[in-house]
Amino acid sequence: MLIKLATGQIYYDLTGPENGQVVCFTHSLASDGGMWAEQLPPLLAAGYRVLRLDMRGHGGSDAVAGDYTMEQLADDVAGSLDFLGITRVQFIGLSIGGMLGQAFAIKYGQRLISAMLCDTSPQTPPGAQEAWAPRIDAVKKANSLAPLADPTMQRWFTDAYKPRNPGRWKQIHATIAGTTPAGYLGCAAAILNFDFVPKLPSVKVPTLVVCGANDEGTPPAGNKRIAELIPGGRYQEIATARHFPNVEQAETFNRIMMDWLRQPR
Repeated sequence: MLIKLATGQIYYDLTGPENGQVVCFTHSLASDGGMWAEQLPPLLAAGYRVLRLDMRGHGGSDAVAGDYTMEQLADDVAGSLDFLGITRVQFIGLSIGGMLGQAFAIKYGQRLISAMLCDTSPQTPPGAQEAWAPRIDAVKKANSLAPLADPTMQRWFTDAYKPRNPGRWKQIHATIAGTTPAGYLGCAAAILNFDFVPKLPSVKVPTLVVCGANDEGTPPAGNKRIAELIPGGRYQEIATARHFPNVEQAETFNRIMMDWLRQPR
């Protein structure tokens, strides 16, 4: 289904009982709301209402020309909640989904019951421009994300995952390749130009930070720093996982997630 915002249409999936507490998910770069499929069963079984939003230029959402900022992406979430008439949510975001989640907590903290930020970063890391340049060039030259699909999957999953679950691996690989170049490049610009470190100590939202122990793209150290900067923030690590612990180690991730969501606020 689609949400009409001034900047374009946002695709969303909303499922679960109408009176259930809403859990709002935002996804990684070059992914979409489908990356959270493993989290749906326990949430729906527990009576939660699940909202999955596709970022600009990802999944079923319109691409917007030009560079994006984390604040604009957070504004898209706020606009989507307004459109749907949802006042407050428990928020879960991974990678850039966790980055825009920090922007949302800083600007719209009153709309959050809690935040679970996964495999993310509090700021653009040193050397990011140089590290990202080959990826950006490859997308521009091919006008496609197809050249990035294989190396991205290698960063997201350990070598053990593909033979264990080849069908799911293929799904996620195809989603990367199918992401719009405009959406990828716009979001990449946001990743290369943000710093929440000065403002995170002002966040008053109960926050849990989760990271795969073998994540090289957004390493544990940066995730720990988010938990340290947010008052009362907590950190939890998931072994034998890279950037997508919610898929690769779904059982462990879901146990952590459900324990977190059920805590009295």
